[in-house]
Amino acid sequence: MPTTSYGIKREIDLPYDAAVQRTREALSEEGFGVLTEIDVKATLKQKLNVEFKPYIILGACNPPLAHQALNAEQDLGMLLPCNVVVYAGDREGTSVVSALDPVAQLSVSGNPAVQPIAQEVRARMERVIANVA
Repeated sequence: MPTTSYGIKREIDLPYDAAVQRTREALSEEGFGVLTEIDVKATLKQKLNVEFKPYIILGACNPPLAHQALNAEQDLGMLLPCNVVVYAGDREGTSVVSALDPVAQLSVSGNPAVQPIAQEVRARMERVIANVA
């Protein structure tokens, strides 16, 4: 699965609206709920009066794993929730789904007790992205 130094992503053969819906379903299948949504296209239009491609940021949380992480280090709340992004691809009928890599995200804590939790969240996010397609 393609990655960046801070995320996991995949281009899929689904139009944007279908990709957003399938991402929500895949997150739910892995125990994540969506706590926040940012419609980037609408926000940029409203705040800056500029056009942008369809793009949404979903703030996802798996409560049992978040609870474990917060028990390991209470200040980790600053690094939650997990951001999952869906945007229209450059080719018609495609989209890109990506997630912030929880291992990279939570490694800034320097707390070794957090790493197994981050690895579990990463494995689930990889399955989410794989299952969107």
